[in-house]
Amino acid sequence: MLFFLILIYVINSERSSGLYIDNGLNQTMLHQVANWRQRRDIEHKLLNIFELPTRPKRITRRALLIKRSAPKFLLNIYRNVFPNENESIRDQNENTEEFNLSDYDINIIDQSDLIMTFGAHNPHSGNASKTNRGKRIWFDVSEIPRGKHIIAAELRLYQSLNKNVESNKTYTVALYRVARIQNGRRIKHYINSANTTIDKEGWITLNVSTALNFWVKYPKENRGLFLVIHHADYTGHIMRPDDIGIVGVLGIPDKQPFMVSFFKNSGKRKKREITSRQRNHDFSSINVQNNPYIDLIGQKKRNACTIKTLYVNFKDLQWQDWIIVPEGYNAYYCSGECNFPLNIHMNATNHAIVQTLVHLKKPNEIPKPCCAPTKLSPISVLYFLDDSNVVLKKYKNMVINSCGCH
Repeated sequence: MLFFLILIYVINSERSSGLYIDNGLNQTMLHQVANWRQRRDIEHKLLNIFELPTRPKRITRRALLIKRSAPKFLLNIYRNVFPNENESIRDQNENTEEFNLSDYDINIIDQSDLIMTFGAHNPHSGNASKTNRGKRIWFDVSEIPRGKHIIAAELRLYQSLNKNVESNKTYTVALYRVARIQNGRRIKHYINSANTTIDKEGWITLNVSTALNFWVKYPKENRGLFLVIHHADYTGHIMRPDDIGIVGVLGIPDKQPFMVSFFKNSGKRKKREITSRQRNHDFSSINVQNNPYIDLIGQKKRNACTIKTLYVNFKDLQWQDWIIVPEGYNAYYCSGECNFPLNIHMNATNHAIVQTLVHLKKPNEIPKPCCAPTKLSPISVLYFLDDSNVVLKKYKNMVINSCGCH
């Protein structure tokens, strides 16, 4: 309904607003705004709904950045895990196995309100030879919003085939959080590890929840992660990650390491969903023929409470440089009269029925019920927060599924 209120505010206009509405003749028309101030007002209200203080900066290398591993991972989730109105089932053309999503992963994804990925960087300090060997990686997690509970965080590393190493050996990929004690000497805190073999190709997933929680609590202590590769049965010889095919920060873009974190709103309140039941009420005892506040039968049917088109086009708003998907979405709005009698198709509440009956007796004192949403569903939006971090976020109550009298 917020979008509909915006539309009322900006009628009689000349510029594209990115909003498409029902013209009352079962046709969809592009809504125009009068000037740049009204367009800016619409954008500002939409950004507030998206919980963004300002629109993210323009992404100049969008086509190249989308091909990187982190956006590709979230796009895979968007198309195959998150339900949306354009794809009621999973896209069979997408490779759902590429990122090794297990039932556990899908369960975490379903619980999440927000999924953020963080691209890997070379560390700002430290031994240059270690940086070039790709042992140490750093992530900018400063954009994590407040009030979010971390469900899980993972580091994902891609291992390609390497025929130059013994294939009958098992190797351990160990992960440490880089820290520093008071005298300046660096120490490492163990985080997680996983075993692999040289004939394996695909993504290795390591749990880094403890590290991310620590960085959120102590942001100045973020000195990155340290990778240690060694034989599973011998820890004395440290290997280079690329010796077993681990792709580094400067590797193939869609195979570069990245961190992903799954968030949930803290203190979330569950909203009641309004439902309706089929009702058979006998209104034959009420004389409505002489009541001037009840419309004619034909007019009632034409003006009855119903759902109508309202489409939001992000491309018209010139947001396509930072929003990856979708290009837009059907928000819809509710419009029409709630006149006597309220039949089962109007999804009327019991209160609305009672209010209608009282309105018949006292039309100047008690108004008719209002046409309002009875069921809403979420949408998911995948967008660039900046050049390194990508966000996939669920927004609740964004699409009207049905309307009724309230």
